[in-house]
Amino acid sequence: MRRRAVLIIALILPTALAAQAPATHVPPDGVMLTFVRFADVFGSRLVAAFDSIPEARYDYRPTAAQQTIGYIAQHLEDANYALCERLGDLRHPRTARDSLADTIKARWPKDTLIARLEASLRFCDDAMERVTQLNSAALASTLLAIETDLAEHYSQLAVYMRLLGMVPPSALPPRRRTAIDLPATALSPYVGVYELAPGLEVEVTMRDRALYIRSSVGGDPVRLWPESSSDFFVREADAQITFSRNASGAVTGLVLRQYGRDRPGRKLR
Repeated sequence: MRRRAVLIIALILPTALAAQAPATHVPPDGVMLTFVRFADVFGSRLVAAFDSIPEARYDYRPTAAQQTIGYIAQHLEDANYALCERLGDLRHPRTARDSLADTIKARWPKDTLIARLEASLRFCDDAMERVTQLNSAALASTLLAIETDLAEHYSQLAVYMRLLGMVPPSALPPRRRTAIDLPATALSPYVGVYELAPGLEVEVTMRDRALYIRSSVGGDPVRLWPESSSDFFVREADAQITFSRNASGAVTGLVLRQYGRDRPGRKLR
């Protein structure tokens, strides 16, 4: 049951780029949001993995024929820009440092490598935001290449971490959180339907003095456990929700925190 619950959570809590996209752009459809969500998953895992590895081990590689950890980091940065530029007209301006040999960049300080990797992931976020529909085989091929590249390199890095006696981020248990008791009167204002993206909604319901969340794409309701009067978490995955109110105190939306990102959604009713 636990494995099934984790899978459901992954489905009911997708990303919502629509709230971030410029007004001149059509919001991404559900298919594009799924691609973006998986890029979020593996991008955040990669950053967490690189961050957890001591800088002194960035020259580690299991065999002489394999890449070092530092080499993987700079390679990922270059690959992200190259692949995500193929999504549209967005271009990453190159500098003299970008033209340095890979073997030189692989020896940059850990903080530099991580900062540059994060910048390349943000570039991919921007490039994906501009794609509203998956309407060509070429686009599908590029998106699959982006997702596969991130997933394969995370798998590679996870093996390195295991060999170093470390636990990869995806194998770590969620941070332990403590639920508090809230009266039904404090929970009832959060009941409603929230829009994460056009055509993609989550419904918050209450039964037996507890809140539950369920996506419009299906799956069983998952319980929301309160940490404060407005902050909630789920026990099946590392995901949290904070409800927002306007100046008069009415609940107007929520913010989903998952995969290292904050995603807002407005309350419809």
